[in-house]
Amino acid sequence: MMEYRFARYPSLSGGGVLITGGGSGIGASMVEHFAHQGARVAFLDIAEDASRELADRLAGSVEHAPVFIPCNLTDIPALRLSIQRAAAILGSIDVLVNNAANDERHAWEEATPEYWDNMMAVNLRHHFFAIQSVAPGMKARGQGSIINMSSISWIIPSTGLPAYITAKAGIVGLTRTMARELGPSGIRVNCVLPGAILTERQRRLWWSPAYEKEILAAQSIKRTLLPDDVSRLVLFLAADDSSAITNQSYIIDGGWV
Repeated sequence: MMEYRFARYPSLSGGGVLITGGGSGIGASMVEHFAHQGARVAFLDIAEDASRELADRLAGSVEHAPVFIPCNLTDIPALRLSIQRAAAILGSIDVLVNNAANDERHAWEEATPEYWDNMMAVNLRHHFFAIQSVAPGMKARGQGSIINMSSISWIIPSTGLPAYITAKAGIVGLTRTMARELGPSGIRVNCVLPGAILTERQRRLWWSPAYEKEILAAQSIKRTLLPDDVSRLVLFLAADDSSAITNQSYIIDGGWV
């Protein structure tokens, strides 16, 4: 089996990083990876038990213990207050990762206007308002990196979750316009589109031998992709090593699309 060796990014050490949906899955992996790079990390999530467990587990093994801030991201006033709190704790928010999402399956025939609006609130709306909240501080410093998490699901396209897929497509559009809006202030905005990533949620709800076989048949690289694979791409986009990169969307799916 191939032995991998991974990069360290000096520019991330001591920097302030805010991650939404950091309590589990890909988000939790990103919290851990940024913390081990020496970054000062705060993360928002609605799942308090898993989030506190993550923060406690990392506290003794990293230079700066990650800070968990409970927040329902669909409540925009609460989101704004949580971001203000994170900025006060971290000193500055140099990196924002808009990660929180819910890929709940649903039949298009049964979706109500209320359900649709809730799925947009859970998967898309908070991306914009988090950007709106962190951008002034980044503009004052003349730099910053914002990474929005989309999905390949809208490219394939997947079925059985049309509201989620619409939101994930919208995130790419939001990335492109905000990169243009914020670029003159030295702020970079990029997007990451994961494929089938084996998170604990995926394993619990949908992963099966048949599904795994389907995934591996579609991928060019014949191995299961893990949250850490996504986190390492996000680290690069957050670091100074990618300082000339903005307005881009990066697919990490083992060569599916």
